[in-house]
Amino acid sequence: MAGKRTGWALVARYSGLAFLLPATTFAGYVIGWLLDRLFRTRFLYLVFLLFGIAGGFMELLRTLRRDIEDERS
Repeated sequence: MAGKRTGWALVARYSGLAFLLPATTFAGYVIGWLLDRLFRTRFLYLVFLLFGIAGGFMELLRTLRRDIEDERS
């Protein structure tokens, strides 16, 4: 990003990251639970829970890597 970020912008950005992992975990669980109910299975909630966790970590790492690269330039 061009220019320096203000303190409040950094607080907002990292506060969003603090909610990212729980939100993606919860969303994955709910999607899996709904699919379990729809297809009458018992394992999809776990699969989608893991997908949610993995997606949250990937976004967290992507954002942190982007911030580190922005600091270097």
